[in-house]
Amino acid sequence: MSTVAVILAAGLGTRMKSRLPKVLHPILGDPSLLWVLRTLPQGLGGAVVVVHHGKEQVVAALEAWQKAGLLPCPVSTVDQGEPLGTGHAVQVCIPELDRLGASRVVILSGDVPLTTAATVARLCAAEALLLAMDLPTPGSYGRVLQHGDGRLAGIVEAKDATPAQLAVQRVNGGAYALPWPALRKALLGLTNDNAQKEYYLTDAVAAAAAEVRVAVDICDPQELAGMNSRMDQAELQAWAQRRIQRHWMAEGVTFLHPDSIQVGPRVTLDRDVFLEAGVTLEGAVRVGEGTRIGQGTVIADSVLGAGVEVRPYCVIEQAQVGNGAKVGPFARLREGTDLGEAVHIGNFVETKKAKLHRGAKANHLAYLGDAEIGEKTNIGAGVITCNYDGVNKHKTSIGRNVFVGSDTQLVAPVTIGDGALIGAGTTVTADVPGDALALSRVPQTSKEGGAARIRARQQKK
Repeated sequence: MSTVAVILAAGLGTRMKSRLPKVLHPILGDPSLLWVLRTLPQGLGGAVVVVHHGKEQVVAALEAWQKAGLLPCPVSTVDQGEPLGTGHAVQVCIPELDRLGASRVVILSGDVPLTTAATVARLCAAEALLLAMDLPTPGSYGRVLQHGDGRLAGIVEAKDATPAQLAVQRVNGGAYALPWPALRKALLGLTNDNAQKEYYLTDAVAAAAAEVRVAVDICDPQELAGMNSRMDQAELQAWAQRRIQRHWMAEGVTFLHPDSIQVGPRVTLDRDVFLEAGVTLEGAVRVGEGTRIGQGTVIADSVLGAGVEVRPYCVIEQAQVGNGAKVGPFARLREGTDLGEAVHIGNFVETKKAKLHRGAKANHLAYLGDAEIGEKTNIGAGVITCNYDGVNKHKTSIGRNVFVGSDTQLVAPVTIGDGALIGAGTTVTADVPGDALALSRVPQTSKEGGAARIRARQQKK
């Protein structure tokens, strides 16, 4: 038996007032659609994403996620074309679902990001199931009608409901699992005889329920809340953040000021991690045991080892930081940075594609790009690796126990041997042998009384 998911992602999202498709708007850094796809269980027969508005952007995002290994199953897309309702959106999937050999279909919405993986697994394992929620003020949600034994009797949209039906507080959550033969037959029989002149998916679900027993499962409303406006987006993000923080607090992580800290869904934190106020962790981030991340720091797609100290207001992207390293304050580690154990990167130091081995230090005001720096080497203040000639990037290689004096320019490609000493203010344009002293300075001249003579001339003007 093959279960295939259908994800509805073709909507315009008018109330978002954005050129970005609604399903690509982020919750804690990850697009809503990615949240939904990530809940699908491994081994599913595939997922079909229904697209239309902004389909080029959605398809490009799906391809990127697939390439990055973020999707649990193969994903294909179907263009809905002119949107004629949710029932029509699933109708256009009939050829693709037949091609995939679906025996059961699970339907989810790409703008409902907080349904948990456990709930989706329960849905995927069910023969026929509708997810519903109980709301004290149901508003415009479709009402769920049930037989005396609890199975689904029908779904009525609010605009088409009678006063008695509007009084029902159990509403449709928009997530279903149904046998494909019964759903397929119901889809082919859909009409648009309703107030909105649309082909309702709920009509097809109700028709399928006349042939097979469809159970109704009640969920936490937060799991089935949709993102239709910027206010919805903010509320969903707050809910998601509280859920994530509760999980990590239970695992031994400290959030010094939870309301100001953002931790994304793909972040992994070991015990005794300490997050100060204003920290943002997005994408695939892993933080090792006992690491402290200072106020205002932003980290994306990076790995930090155990016992790392990140001082306030650093930016770390696509980097690796070894155990016991110290970073910042006000440091920037760009993509390709690899810091070994006990490395020190200080204030206003920027690195890119730089590998610093154990114990190396760059404590002040430096740029290290396309560089490899050996163990226990000291990089002075104001040092720059001149790695770009306007066309190509070039590498700087610095050995072990090297001392690079302040205000040095290293014009790549260049190699500095182990134990070398580079005098302050030097411009290095050629390789320096191990244990050598390199200097390049204009000879200093001092003219006695010169300053007094200049001041005297200035006062006469």
